[in-house]
Amino acid sequence: MACILIIDDDVAVCEVLARMLRRMAHEAVCAHTLRDGMQLLGSGDCDVVLLDVNLPDGNGLDLLPDIRTVSTRPEVIIITAEGDPDGAELAIKNGAWDYIEKPATLGEMKLPVMRALQYRDEKRIHRTCVALKRGGIIGSSPQMGGCLDLVAQAAASDAPVLISGETGTGKELFAFAIHENSSRLNNNFVVVDCASLPGNLVESALFGYKKGAFTGADRDVDGLVKQADRGTLFLDEVGELPVVLQKSFLRVLQEHRFRPVGSKTEVRSDFRVIAATNRDLHQMVSGGQFRNDLLFRLESLAIEIPPLKNRQDDIKELTVYYVNRLCERYGIENKGFTPEFFQALRAYDWPGNVRELINTIESALSAARHDPTLFARHLPYQLRVKLARDSLEKKPRGDSGRAVLLPDDANELPSFQEFRAGILENAQRQYLQHIIKRSGGDVKKACRLSGLSRTRLYAVLKDYGLSLREQSGPA
Repeated sequence: MACILIIDDDVAVCEVLARMLRRMAHEAVCAHTLRDGMQLLGSGDCDVVLLDVNLPDGNGLDLLPDIRTVSTRPEVIIITAEGDPDGAELAIKNGAWDYIEKPATLGEMKLPVMRALQYRDEKRIHRTCVALKRGGIIGSSPQMGGCLDLVAQAAASDAPVLISGETGTGKELFAFAIHENSSRLNNNFVVVDCASLPGNLVESALFGYKKGAFTGADRDVDGLVKQADRGTLFLDEVGELPVVLQKSFLRVLQEHRFRPVGSKTEVRSDFRVIAATNRDLHQMVSGGQFRNDLLFRLESLAIEIPPLKNRQDDIKELTVYYVNRLCERYGIENKGFTPEFFQALRAYDWPGNVRELINTIESALSAARHDPTLFARHLPYQLRVKLARDSLEKKPRGDSGRAVLLPDDANELPSFQEFRAGILENAQRQYLQHIIKRSGGDVKKACRLSGLSRTRLYAVLKDYGLSLREQSGPA
């Protein structure tokens, strides 16, 4: 008997679904708000969650990352009366089992529940306890947990993998983690930088050449594909692979055979391919820049690495890891941190992702070389200036003319830095309260007004102890 949680504010729907589940010999528990649902998830062993989208205290889709942190990792089936393609995409990307639009028949509801429970049972029976070697992959957020689950899944097979993500998110780290956890770990991990392949020597670089094939070819040389024999061939930035080479490379992927330049016979290479890209390959296919059949071949299993701004819970862990690592490299004492240092890092949107964070940490360590503690002032001035400008530009116009009260006694005056920090903090708090009131607690409207992503908005609100359910504050 499985335990199934229904989170829906429609009491009638809950009762109908609960009766159906009990007839299936399962335990059914109902909650009518996100808050009550999370309390039930934390206090019991739940296998499946039937989750509504529009609930009194928020959007059900916002609960998906939190559900992934529950120890039982229940499967989630979204049920909604307002089907939304973007919502469906968001749900699937966040690990939902299915997305069902109301009204639905009991049969349409019953089958996904049965399949989700069948999947859990089979996974439980065949589960093996293997510690995943993460290498340099740092982070414990639900988003990272989902990616690492896919790494483990990819490592257990030889299927091609396509890793997508913005520049600086660590795509090569994930590719190497797949290799290190696979049966091929004792053989080569060969990196092919598709963006820098020499134009007139692409085939010789990939497939090798025979002695005398061209001027200067004074010996036989194995190409990168052959070097990956029994190992892994990593195609970095595969979207840059020249169109003229895509057809021949597709055959190599299918047959694992190729002809070195100047050779009369084909050579075999038993490689596993992992590709990575920061471009939208599906859009490139539509524009004729990438072969559709090659994309199908590469995308047997897809891993999308979220940008750093969408997994802010990992910023502190990443910072501590790289500070310790860089201190060891430079032979300096480990540093402490002020809360404001982390607050500044969380407030930034990190267009360069983890790579930019590492460079920022390195700059801060250089500025604080002989200081035992890292303060926000140790961060690069460009970052601090951007944060200050963003804060002031988003301040409500109605607050711009308010007088600032200062003590009459000059000895009690704060320092300029303290005064400015206080003003910025108050301005940001007032801005968030303004957004809460103007949006009426609606997360979509709040995101549209503030220009922040859903994850970023919740993180900033949390920093100031605010919630979208609050309806008070200056207008």
